[in-house]
Amino acid sequence: MTPFVDNKRAPAALPATVDATLALLGQHDYVADRRLATAVFLALKLGRPLFLEGEAGVGKTEVAKVLAAGLGRRLVRLQCYEGLDTAAAVYEWNYPRQMVEIRLAEAAGGVERSELAHDIFTTRFLLRRPLLQALSPEDGVPPVLLIDELDRADEPFEAYLLEVLSDFQVTIPELGTIRAAAPPVVVITSNRTREIHDAIKRRCLYHWVDYPDANRELAILRRKCPAASETLARQIVAFTQRLRGLDLFKAPGIAETLDWAEALIALDRITLDPQTVADTLGALLKYQDDIGAITPDVAARLVDEAQAARAGA
Repeated sequence: MTPFVDNKRAPAALPATVDATLALLGQHDYVADRRLATAVFLALKLGRPLFLEGEAGVGKTEVAKVLAAGLGRRLVRLQCYEGLDTAAAVYEWNYPRQMVEIRLAEAAGGVERSELAHDIFTTRFLLRRPLLQALSPEDGVPPVLLIDELDRADEPFEAYLLEVLSDFQVTIPELGTIRAAAPPVVVITSNRTREIHDAIKRRCLYHWVDYPDANRELAILRRKCPAASETLARQIVAFTQRLRGLDLFKAPGIAETLDWAEALIALDRITLDPQTVADTLGALLKYQDDIGAITPDVAARLVDEAQAARAGA
């Protein structure tokens, strides 16, 4: 799925109901539960940022991608990391180009220094980063702004975001305040590696994205990996659901379930067996201690339980 859309295409109307929101997400292969669809609908209806928190791999980022595709809007993604600042997130002056302009003006002569200083701090020397792109889109269509993994950024950057999320504006000292003519659709995600400040959460609608239940995970698997046999798909879901009940450092998310399914399809498997599980656990679990905890006996037991559960489904 491409994160960008044709700028010449008119954006789609916002969904008018929760059911329409569910249908919009489903059209782009996102199988949401009704609580998530309600949170998305209200965020769109009220023009509020949507704050999605949950374990890694449960589909938080995908919500923003699907909304961009479904609404016919550009996706602007700000990937957060430690040390993120305004130069990377909002704007930066094109210093090399400014220096060239200064040298050319000096060579031509007859230019006042104060006038030159004013001329080089104009929008043609401005490098627009994700937040500024979202607030002032070149095509005039408010995009979907994804602020991804905010918990990885530093607290001072959180404080800076308050102006953006409260008033949908940023201040550039040399230019003044730039305010969005129409606010973007904002989706913020966090894997909860640290707590996000209450001041951010108060400006958003909040939703915890949990692991899917067995029925929804099976529906996701059928859509995303249609090449998997029905037997294999059911056993994968039953095995993964049981795996999440173990004392693991990092339980597999839906992203890992899909990765594992693709691996099993590539191996031409139509059913689970303990040896295949042992050989492919690296697609499902990402920590050696977790992989080591799935001994042959544990794998055999989980496979038997998965097969029995799906046989009785």
